[in-house]
Amino acid sequence: MFRATSLSCLLLAFAILPLASGPAHASCGEVVRLETRGAETIAYGYGLADGASPRAALVLLAGGSGFLNLDSDGCARKLTGNTLVRNQKLLRLSGFVTAVVDAPSDWQGKDGLGGFRVDEDHAKDLSLVIEDLRKRTKLPVYVIGVSRGTISAVNAAARLVGQNAPNGAMLMSPVTSGRDGAFKAWVADTVFDLELHTITKPLSVVVHVDDKCPRTPPELGAKVVKKATATRATLLTVKGGPENSTSTRGLKACAGKAPHGFVGQDEDVVRIISEFVAAQK
Repeated sequence: MFRATSLSCLLLAFAILPLASGPAHASCGEVVRLETRGAETIAYGYGLADGASPRAALVLLAGGSGFLNLDSDGCARKLTGNTLVRNQKLLRLSGFVTAVVDAPSDWQGKDGLGGFRVDEDHAKDLSLVIEDLRKRTKLPVYVIGVSRGTISAVNAAARLVGQNAPNGAMLMSPVTSGRDGAFKAWVADTVFDLELHTITKPLSVVVHVDDKCPRTPPELGAKVVKKATATRATLLTVKGGPENSTSTRGLKACAGKAPHGFVGQDEDVVRIISEFVAAQK
């Protein structure tokens, strides 16, 4: 599925499958806290894969503020409806170790990561998570971001090298259209503010044809692939989902429970991630 050429667009019509159910803490792991930048820390929720032979470790980067407010069990108190946060359990059932990353201690609050997503220190923070996962699991590590989390994923994929670099990256509903002149300057930040052309590991860009979020127009997914000239990049365009997939354009369409967040297609999201990882073997 992912052997498309750099400008190819594969259109899939996925069946609508039921969302996973169960207690909230069923999708959590332990909390891991790492020291960074002096007295600051970065934490992630660490969940072990089901089964004896895990496939890979996934660094999951939520959108929005990126501030999950992890509890002592590694469970997110905020952004629980985010595509990657809500799919941790399904990913582990599919054989993946999951690491859902919180905002570092000095970037928590209403704006969360804000403009820090494009900062070199943010990539260094993520390198600590990648390094820690490799030591714990001895597995390949992939970074996966959704919405504003794609800015973080590109930051890591473009800046990190050697043992600190991820084995590949996936961008789901990438932020490709900022708003210049906004009250908060970081609202203008997009994946294009980072050096896409320096990414050398496999890259997958996933967009939804009915995404009406003004920050993530699906037609700009091809531009991301085109700029990632140093890697084997692919573009996947998804369609389908609930009837509200024809919602109107606006910031309300930037939610996890919208085509932007692949609502109603959680099993398909997990399959897309699984096939991307399998293609790298």
